Amino acid sequence: MASTNDLKNGLVLNIEGQLWTVTEFQHVKPGKGPAFVRTKLKHVMTGKVVDKTFNAGVKVDTATVDRREMTYLYNDSSEFVFMDGDTFEQISIAAEVVAEQARFLLENGTAVVSSHEGVPLFIELPTSVELVIEHTDPGLQGDRSTGGTKPAKLETGAEIQVPLFVTTGEKVKVDTRDGRYLGRVSS
Repeated sequence: MASTNDLKNGLVLNIEGQLWTVTEFQHVKPGKGPAFVRTKLKHVMTGKVVDKTFNAGVKVDTATVDRREMTYLYNDSSEFVFMDGDTFEQISIAAEVVAEQARFLLENGTAVVSSHEGVPLFIELPTSVELVIEHTDPGLQGDRSTGGTKPAKLETGAEIQVPLFVTTGEKVKVDTRDGRYLGRVSS
């Protein structure tokens, strides 16, 4: 149990048996009436976002979430297998839990696996990853001055937009939050 005064981003709450992550919070002290805390909560399993207001000082039930850095080993179509680097324990995580993160998940890459009572809830990738471009069409000479982009397929199978000067086989840095091209990586 924690007080609403202890709320912070990333804290997982257990509200009526469902797990919600605090994504935003704001303590409000109006001129009249009692203080309250306005929050934006994201459902851990479905991703649904709701606004919820708590009276200040009220106790909220927090969930214990175990966050461990793990290495991604392989995918067997319905599950992704991760290994804990300390215990060498392997766990299988359903494709629905990995969700969109799979686009930038490279074998032997690291991710933080968050679980509650032994059940994997979600994974978090580093904010940026370095991946090789598997295929992209060559940019046209006249187009280079426009600063345009073109689609490129990464080694993980994800498609992103890259500048026209980027070629097949180059290693690029990609933002895992929105799939944005961040730059080339020099070898």
